[in-house]
Amino acid sequence: MIRLALYQPDIAQNTGTILRLAACLGFAVDIVEPAGFPVSDRSFRRSGMDYLDHVSWTRHDDFAAFERWRANEGRRLVLMTTRAALPYADFAFRSGDVVMAGRESAGVPEDVHAAADARILIPMQPAMRSLNVAVSAAMVAGEALRQFGAFPAQG
Repeated sequence: MIRLALYQPDIAQNTGTILRLAACLGFAVDIVEPAGFPVSDRSFRRSGMDYLDHVSWTRHDDFAAFERWRANEGRRLVLMTTRAALPYADFAFRSGDVVMAGRESAGVPEDVHAAADARILIPMQPAMRSLNVAVSAAMVAGEALRQFGAFPAQG
């Protein structure tokens, strides 16, 4: 299964929504700090609701700590970015991939781009800049689950 990573998220409600998504679809989330809000259950309760008790999430003090963890785990970093050329639906996800979303306000810095093993984008109408980070995470996670045939069973 994949993991979703959020690079220095700015908006607690988006993070809570992504945590709820992860709980419902069965994947883990990594939060790379510093965030633009206190990283705590209280910050996520409104959008994450009671789903927070059902998701596995890990805080990383900074990108260097995240990279040490990722290297130790042998995981591939897949960056969602508007600067990519490869549409996410054409990308072959692998079990263990960490799909990263950038900050709502600024994306990710150049060193994070350079560290990525792959870069994917969500094709949009030419005049549009970007989608909401939670919407993007849902689209890409859904495609990865489709490729793996790993949507949770009903019932």
